[in-house]
Amino acid sequence: MDLRAAVWQKSSRSGSNGGQCVEVAANLPGVVAVRDSKDPDGPKLLFTPTAWGTFVHGIKTNQFDH
Repeated sequence: MDLRAAVWQKSSRSGSNGGQCVEVAANLPGVVAVRDSKDPDGPKLLFTPTAWGTFVHGIKTNQFDH
């Protein structure tokens, strides 16, 4: 998939120290792309908007806490 039009946004929870951060591009039709901010030319993960929304909901409702 061509991601040149992707507008990447860093998580609001990311610190400014260059640590472990992800960036998300949600401006592409039918897909949400995720990448490692330290490796912007590296691999990207692609999700359907529904799958991404389910994942984000799980984070917000602590479904992944041990």
